[in-house]
Amino acid sequence: MFKFLQNLAPKDENQLDKSVPKKKISKKRQAYVPVYLDLPEMSLVQPSGDMSAKIREELREPDADTIAKDIVIIREWLDKQPHLPKDMDDQRLTTFLRGCKFSLEKVKQKLDMYYTMRNAIPEFFTNRDISRPELAEIMDIADMPPLPGLTPGGCRVVCLRAVDRDNMPNNVADGMKLALMIGDIRLYEEKTGVAGDVYVLDASVATPTHFAKFTPTLVKKFLVCVQEAYPVRLKEVHVINVSPLVDTIVNFVKPFLKEKIRERIHIHSNLDDLYKFVPKEMLPSEYGGNAGTIKDLNEQWRNKIRDYTQWFKDQEASKANESLRPGGARAETDLFGVDGSFRQLSID
Repeated sequence: MFKFLQNLAPKDENQLDKSVPKKKISKKRQAYVPVYLDLPEMSLVQPSGDMSAKIREELREPDADTIAKDIVIIREWLDKQPHLPKDMDDQRLTTFLRGCKFSLEKVKQKLDMYYTMRNAIPEFFTNRDISRPELAEIMDIADMPPLPGLTPGGCRVVCLRAVDRDNMPNNVADGMKLALMIGDIRLYEEKTGVAGDVYVLDASVATPTHFAKFTPTLVKKFLVCVQEAYPVRLKEVHVINVSPLVDTIVNFVKPFLKEKIRERIHIHSNLDDLYKFVPKEMLPSEYGGNAGTIKDLNEQWRNKIRDYTQWFKDQEASKANESLRPGGARAETDLFGVDGSFRQLSID
């Protein structure tokens, strides 16, 4: 099956299938240019050419020698942290640097939280095996694939939807676990670096019964983890196929989000409105695009996660050792606040 790519006249000829004729692209045109190639299953298109240059400028990315020196500095810092693992490879460290716009202090904070979360939220970071029944169930009843292509601005788009209003996961924390597993894979596979993430949330089958399972404590833990422990640059959140329930849910989640992220949430009454932000061509066929069906994309990600099974098993022990933390262990209330301060979700 042909997978969808998006790039602007890539300069790295090695990333292209030589058997596919190259399409000539006008130098004057810098608009969105979809390209179709027969790729290995679920390859993530990486920025190249002018797009890559613009992203590097936005991220304040220095030359390769400076990046290598920054990695050495981070490794030297990690060596002095008795409570933190020393297993972070250069590619993931580079992704952290990009996500923090090459601020070494921010990278240190993110890395500390990255390993700290693995102790603080075991429900997200243990038993991360896609063959386990509870995770296989999530993949069957929810689609959450990052799309292979990129927006004209160089952002990765992630689609998320429940498949059936009558199918409920036994434990929604398993869905959050899967989302973080995909995030860990992307730490390694976003080789060149993207401008940020765009989320498209399809609320077509959302019901009060679905959302009642999302307790304030669980949502708070997940969003703290995503915002503080991962080098995510969230550019936009788009909610489609909305109902009156969506306003209630958005208002419930907003207090747990940073202000700048709250301002990036867009509610759309129709797909044409979404296309103003995300090109129609790069979306799954269910949304009028050419990227294949969302179910096929989700299955490709299931296979990719399966390929990382041993890595996830090895990572079980990769977490902060709070007994060795200088100054003493971090309390859960320091990380997530006091549970009693959360207001309860009320859905009519």
